[in-house]
Amino acid sequence: MSNTYTQMYIQFVFAVQDRTSLIRSVWKDELYKYITGIVQNNKHKLIAINGMSNHIHVFVGYKPHQLIPDLLQDIKGSSSGWINNRGFVKGKFRWQEGYGAFSYSHSQIDNVVKYITNQEQHHKKKKFREEYIELLNRFNIDYDERYILKDIE
Repeated sequence: MSNTYTQMYIQFVFAVQDRTSLIRSVWKDELYKYITGIVQNNKHKLIAINGMSNHIHVFVGYKPHQLIPDLLQDIKGSSSGWINNRGFVKGKFRWQEGYGAFSYSHSQIDNVVKYITNQEQHHKKKKFREEYIELLNRFNIDYDERYILKDIE
């Protein structure tokens, strides 16, 4: 009997459109639960989710039955609609186009979970843009500076 076995862990990072600080602490846990449901409904395993008012980290046990862009479209599109339908923000909520996707080995899971769980502490020392560029560099990902989000002054 033949089967396919995989083990992939991916951290997704994406920001609110224009890096505006729109995710409020009073409803962010509901948002994280909603995104958890999207991940699970797509047959992936959510390992950790957290972020700041202007960006989010989603760490999943990824199953290759679905393309990464399709999963992110579902997460971002559905969660934007969910936020807008509940009237959590004035105007229209949107996520920034694009995302970062970073893969890890099984032995790195605990460190990634700690990193995501401690976002508030982490960002007392480091801005999102600096953090994102460090991830891109650590993973040797070529990027165009024009498309890296600028921190809001």
